[in-house]
Amino acid sequence: MATADTLDRTFAALADPTRRAILARLSTGQASVTELAAPFAMSLPAVSKHLKVLERAGLVARARRAQWRPAELQAEPLHEVADWLADYRRFWEERLDRLDEYLRAIEGTEPHEGAAKGESKAPRMAQRQTNRKEGEQ
Repeated sequence: MATADTLDRTFAALADPTRRAILARLSTGQASVTELAAPFAMSLPAVSKHLKVLERAGLVARARRAQWRPAELQAEPLHEVADWLADYRRFWEERLDRLDEYLRAIEGTEPHEGAAKGESKAPRMAQRQTNRKEGEQ
């Protein structure tokens, strides 16, 4: 279970769009500060400061290989955040399911045929996720 301090550091690190972009780049493999700085209009020391914040949050580890100090993504804090959010996801999915049932009741329509037979709610959940993704674009 993640501690409050761990979650606080992780969320604080993720709050900055530059740090999120750095993590996205590191998800494809190790990179040097110079490589990480390339897409940004900022100095190498500024990128190094972002990396230090990510390191303190446990999201990045840096190794030393001769003159090269590659940064590497450490995903464990992200798993802890996902676990913490899972309870809230279940809460909102249950609320949305109840809202769906209520709306169907006042409209006088039948619930999804599979749901009426006790089958999985996966089709409705998948549709909601698709709708959310389309709304983000």
